[in-house]
Amino acid sequence: MVNNKIRAREVRVIDMDGEQLGILSLDEALRLAQEKNLDLVNVAPQARPPVCRIMDFGRYKYEQSKRDKEARKKQKIVSVKEVKMRPGIDEHDFQVKARNALRFLQNGDKVKVTIIFRGRQITHPELGKKQCLKMAGELEQVAVVEREPRMEGRNMVMFLAPR
Repeated sequence: MVNNKIRAREVRVIDMDGEQLGILSLDEALRLAQEKNLDLVNVAPQARPPVCRIMDFGRYKYEQSKRDKEARKKQKIVSVKEVKMRPGIDEHDFQVKARNALRFLQNGDKVKVTIIFRGRQITHPELGKKQCLKMAGELEQVAVVEREPRMEGRNMVMFLAPR
């Protein structure tokens, strides 16, 4: 809250240099801020009495937006890429899927390995688990198994994360 929006009788006032001016009435604190052509900003409304600081609120908001923008720039968004296979996948096709997963991991993305079972294949989940473990073994230099192979309906899912 800023200036006239503050709803307290008394406030603890801190000036722009960080020095405490003590507990003052709201009118007196507002007068001090106006004399310096600055704003009275409530920085700790939950305190008793509320703590207010004399500062240039527009400049404060601008600097805060710059800090937020810089923080957003530095954060890395990790996306999940998916590699789908069947339990009876051929060796060459498997190698293509492994190369794709390797590329995803090197780009810093997580990889979701999905084995899709159709028809009677569901009676042999060990074949899907074998394919998942083969993929994990193929990529063990660059990836760590984040979640072991697990059945989800007719699919078996495993997650790999970059090392």
